[in-house]
Amino acid sequence: MKLRGVLTGGALAAVGLSLIGCDDFRSHPKASEAASNSAAAPVAVAQATAPAPVRLQSPPADEALDQAPNPTLAPRGSAAPAAKGIDAATFSRGATLAQRRDLLIRAQVILDRAHFSPGVIDGRDGSNFRRALAAFEAARDAGVQPPAATAALDASTWTTLGDADGAPVTQDYTITADDVKGPFLGTLPTSMAALAKLPRLGYATPVQALAAKFHMDQGLLKALNPGADFSVAGTSLVVARPGAGPLPAVARLEVDKSAGQVRAYDDAGKVVAEFPATVGSTERPAPSGLFAVKTVVANPDYTYDPSRLTFGNAAGGKLTLQPGPNNPVGSTWIDLTIPTYGIHGAPDPTEIGKTASHGCVRMTNWDAAALGKAVKKGTPVLFVGAAPRKV
Repeated sequence: MKLRGVLTGGALAAVGLSLIGCDDFRSHPKASEAASNSAAAPVAVAQATAPAPVRLQSPPADEALDQAPNPTLAPRGSAAPAAKGIDAATFSRGATLAQRRDLLIRAQVILDRAHFSPGVIDGRDGSNFRRALAAFEAARDAGVQPPAATAALDASTWTTLGDADGAPVTQDYTITADDVKGPFLGTLPTSMAALAKLPRLGYATPVQALAAKFHMDQGLLKALNPGADFSVAGTSLVVARPGAGPLPAVARLEVDKSAGQVRAYDDAGKVVAEFPATVGSTERPAPSGLFAVKTVVANPDYTYDPSRLTFGNAAGGKLTLQPGPNNPVGSTWIDLTIPTYGIHGAPDPTEIGKTASHGCVRMTNWDAAALGKAVKKGTPVLFVGAAPRKV
């Protein structure tokens, strides 16, 4: 595989990386530089030379939608009735289904802002949310994340969340011309051959773009804005107010295959961020042991080479898929010192932590982008636990 993109860390610069490997659901990257898969890899990579920048390049407009918060957003909650219910939500044993959904939305946004990602904000009591809640509680209590821990949203956990962040979790947002200028793909092709014909793997619809910008499920975005025309600039929407600031300083990463989590630690050994992830499978497990970050590439392209892969239709031969949020490896690639493996984004945030991969570590595009900005070459990455499930 070959990946070309934007090297993160300081200036944005276009680079070319030759990759093969990472049997990951529709991707197969390997770093061009030779790398050891031993525990000594972090030392080796710290002495390595990154690919030389070729030219300065800004992220395309559709990629920027889910990376840069709008600086004009007012620091108050939305005035819409549905939003007021979400911002006022509190734990109650007698809550209705609607009140429970509002509470879950509020809790998920608080976790997102605290860098304990629930994945996509959807107002559902899923496994990613419960693991994020457990990680948040553990980090506040002792700074140590117990493996595979989950927590239920009850009176005690809600008190912990509410005490940490009482700010509104909704906001009014007016669709801009940049939000809807596209081009949008409509129905995304499913075959590699059809995807390879597209000039860019941008967003399928304005709804997908706006949902990603606010870390939201597309269904929830539509439910909060019934009758809204998401394709028209000037349309006012109710959206979530997720985290926008950078991650705290990250000294090392831990990829927990059993729990489906990526944890970031500071120099003192405290968990400062947690992300849900899809990590390998029983057939094609992710590695075990200590490795390191090698490079971080934003806006990568992807080359499907059937001579090196164990999946897909080989009849079309070698194919190159252009960059974009619907690229098989998403909008960020974090290359590791173990050949063929990396941490990267994914087109569909609802699948993260729900389906098995072919070896690599998949995250939501926004989580992968945030993590990519917080790590650097040589950041240790420890893989622990066992493969979660079959592909």
